[in-house]
Amino acid sequence: MALQIDTFSNLTGGQSFFKAIGHPLSARPIADLLTRLSGAGKIAVYDPLGFLQPFAEIQDCAALDLAGVYVQNIDQIGRTLLGQPAQPVTGMRESGAQAVFVVAYDAGRLVDHIRHLVPQGAVIVTLDDARLPAEMLSNQRNYLDPLNFATNMALFRDSDGHHTRLTTANYWAGYGAKDVSVWCCLFDAGGQRLADWRQNLPNATASLVLDSQDIRARLGLGEFCGSLFIHVIGARGHDVVKYAMDTYGDDPSVLSCTHDANAWPADFYAGLPAPREGDTVLLWLQNAHPCPIPAGGIGLNLMGQPEIAWLDREIPGFGTYALDVADLLPGARWPQQIEIQAGKYVVRPRYEIVQADGRRRIAHANVERTDLKPDPRLPELSNLMGKGFILPAPILPTDRFDSTLLPTPMATGQEDMPVAVAVYDHQGREVAQKRLGRLLRRDSVAVELKELIDGHLKGGYGHVELVYDFACGGSGDGWLHGLFRYEDRQTGHAADSSFGAHIFNTVLTYKNEPQSYAGRAPGLSTRLFLRLGRQPMDTICHLIYAASTPWHAMSETELILTSAEGWEIATHAVAIPCSGSFFFRYSEVFDAETRRKAGEDAYILIRDQTCRLFGFHGLIREDGPKGAFSLDHMFGF
Repeated sequence: MALQIDTFSNLTGGQSFFKAIGHPLSARPIADLLTRLSGAGKIAVYDPLGFLQPFAEIQDCAALDLAGVYVQNIDQIGRTLLGQPAQPVTGMRESGAQAVFVVAYDAGRLVDHIRHLVPQGAVIVTLDDARLPAEMLSNQRNYLDPLNFATNMALFRDSDGHHTRLTTANYWAGYGAKDVSVWCCLFDAGGQRLADWRQNLPNATASLVLDSQDIRARLGLGEFCGSLFIHVIGARGHDVVKYAMDTYGDDPSVLSCTHDANAWPADFYAGLPAPREGDTVLLWLQNAHPCPIPAGGIGLNLMGQPEIAWLDREIPGFGTYALDVADLLPGARWPQQIEIQAGKYVVRPRYEIVQADGRRRIAHANVERTDLKPDPRLPELSNLMGKGFILPAPILPTDRFDSTLLPTPMATGQEDMPVAVAVYDHQGREVAQKRLGRLLRRDSVAVELKELIDGHLKGGYGHVELVYDFACGGSGDGWLHGLFRYEDRQTGHAADSSFGAHIFNTVLTYKNEPQSYAGRAPGLSTRLFLRLGRQPMDTICHLIYAASTPWHAMSETELILTSAEGWEIATHAVAIPCSGSFFFRYSEVFDAETRRKAGEDAYILIRDQTCRLFGFHGLIREDGPKGAFSLDHMFGF
């Protein structure tokens, strides 16, 4: 059974209650509160806000001796809560309870409303007895303000020669935040807390780098492989903690990067690729809650197939487990794709591909939405929105790299995907097109782009766009996704990146598109974060200027090199043709002296106030046949 909790709404954003009761620092206070209640005699539970069900999903209430469960909303009367039918709160006085548990934060006003209904002599306990320390709250007047729970998790490993580096920036300072800090808590695979610490950030858009080797040495830790919990304190503007996560190794052939984990556990994830013959695909399951994931709580099935194989083992609270997908789906083979029955237990999970030659890479699955239905208007929008939704991805320099596209259903209501593929050179000229027709949910059609390119790019680079094509019928909902795989013919190393479509660079709006990071649609400007690798790695970046309708002929893009302290060091101007792209290395756009001045852990802010760019970043290490590269999409703020 999936957890009955609210984690995210596409209308209102992330929910805070599950974060509040599942925060690592809430565990002891909530346990003490429940222990006190279990020894207080008969308990009347008052649930004025509908929080009792999610509370009981994450916290164990079995020891409470219930006198009754009471609600305020008459529509909730009779609903089964903690195994009992909910009663109107007006009847609580006759319950005979020795204590009343009000399942709410900031509960003073709610308690005042019912004091006359509390049985004589009964004590009143609320969740305010189990709050985080006041100094950790951005808004002390509203405990469940999302800014109080700007949190996320990362897969964090430092073992067997494998290391992790998480990089972001204090972008909250750009929204006026002062004295921002981060509280970090490191868990091992068994969910045991190894260490926690808090570090202050400068009052500037400075970089934040959390490196597993540095942390392990500083704290005197042994090897670990688990979860890093991150809480940004003092956030403004964004309650989402975004980051780039690099995995690297003592051996130069170990290298990959992924996007942030999404802070909200979902019911389903998809886009998990089945292994090629000889390869192993490990799905890293990170329990986002203090309660265990029960045996049978996580399952896998081939996309479009009803048969589900369930994981027959428990994962402890905040624990991490590497599931070999072949254990549950032994016959699955690329290009088949796998749907994850996640039950709201895990944040967006990582998968690790161990190639037959021993090389490894990590990428992420994506949230599969449950709230979407096909929109019959989409086929008719082309007159207004041009290409409409575009899923752009790089075609890396063809003299070295092969690129593959795999459309991936990413909503439970998607029974078909009518799509076409278009290839553009870096100057914005369309050089090839292929219609894939109306793909069914169960179909897995991988497109080898070298077959489309056929010399058109002549060793150069460009980009590919996956778009809707309703010529053969079918439906769409805008949640168009794909997985893109890149392989280096020189080394055999590979990288995966997966993401969804947007409407780009048109002033007309459809729902919340073109999407904006700050403010209402349309989003027609760019602010992307490009983390820079440490020596001996160079940084690569591929910027794509996709346009649903004709937009400015050239971009006015600035690459702003910024020091780790948040100071601007130098700016490089770039003009990208509409429907074109720009692929570069850090070492090619800024000279050695400028890079030296920027220092270690600098970053590049990619800024354009004339158009919206989509970006990809990675690292490349030139060590002959042992070299490696990484690639994934970037984040903006």
